[in-house]
Amino acid sequence: MKVAAVKLDSIAAAAVDMARAAAIDSGGEGAVGTHLGVSAEAQRVVTHSFACLLTGYPDWYWAVTLVRASRARVATVNEVVLLPRTDALLAPAWVPWEQRIQPGDISPGMLMPTPDNDPRLEPGFAATDLPADADPAEWTQLRSTVAELGLGRERVLSAAGRDAAAERWLSGAPGNGDDSSRHAPATCGSCGYFVPLRGSLGTLFGACANEYSPSDACVVSLEHGCGGHSDVVAAERARELPAPVFDTIGIDEQLFD
Repeated sequence: MKVAAVKLDSIAAAAVDMARAAAIDSGGEGAVGTHLGVSAEAQRVVTHSFACLLTGYPDWYWAVTLVRASRARVATVNEVVLLPRTDALLAPAWVPWEQRIQPGDISPGMLMPTPDNDPRLEPGFAATDLPADADPAEWTQLRSTVAELGLGRERVLSAAGRDAAAERWLSGAPGNGDDSSRHAPATCGSCGYFVPLRGSLGTLFGACANEYSPSDACVVSLEHGCGGHSDVVAAERARELPAPVFDTIGIDEQLFD
């Protein structure tokens, strides 16, 4: 079925001055340029276009929509908007904050809320609420045991969280793909400065405790390595020298008068 073209309303189309005044009222005297044309939107509804002179808005234009009521002899302003053309400079698509945050973006004093239903976390065992029928002594012992096991937290890492951390660490600096590991005499797993982590991650990772290593105080994998391995010794240990001998001459008698 062929749709008939909308007829341009002559009264609304002729109200260029009214449309310009509306655009100036919205953007200011120096923001509205020449009249670019008029188009029919619907029956007795037209849109006037004006060039935009605002700095920072190249290829944008003012669109002023006028409407005329049935049997009315004048049009009225419906809306005034600033619209972009095809090649206009636009702001990038909005990305929610939780999707924009990148590793290392959290600075001192910044708080990052935990996402709802974070797959990296699961409920932990806090043992903080004392049941009505619980023995206080037994509950105190339970809480002590919970603390010793490293529990007592409302949320702990889930299996997905541990797997994600392991993959991230293995592919990053704690892994074995850097120059330090390739030139190391041995791996961290055999180093005396290696402190294994607890739990399932301890089978792959630990912390470096060598203050001279570039990985000191950082998580490293068993296959990571550096030149500060505890088994590295000098080819020839320095020999301890005997105590120095001081050859002194003392004059006990006066040789000359």
